[in-house]
Amino acid sequence: MNARTMVMIAAFSGMIAVALGAFGAHGLAELLEANQRGDTFRTATQYQMAHTLALLALGFAPERLHGIWTRRAAWLFTGGILLFSGALYALALLNVGFFGAVAPLGGAALIAGWACIGMAARRMS
Repeated sequence: MNARTMVMIAAFSGMIAVALGAFGAHGLAELLEANQRGDTFRTATQYQMAHTLALLALGFAPERLHGIWTRRAAWLFTGGILLFSGALYALALLNVGFFGAVAPLGGAALIAGWACIGMAARRMS
């Protein structure tokens, strides 16, 4: 994944995180609280935004953090956002327990993404 793609994915993900966060806080507040899933939805938006910002930073630091480890981190953050936050959104809205089993896979991808950033930093000059 190149720097331009990282920034484009981060821009889209950030837009979605803000939109879903606002919708969850206002349009879905009653439904989420009635199902006791408001915390789950908020966790999804917080993790999505945090890792979106990390992906954005990777896109703007190609000369400092370059190479395979940065690209791996970008892919892992993208997949982790989709799996972790996506599963939590689905769990909160659909109340289907299966999605709770998918979230740890996304969490593992996010953790691995941070490890890749550490490896990229280790190779900094």
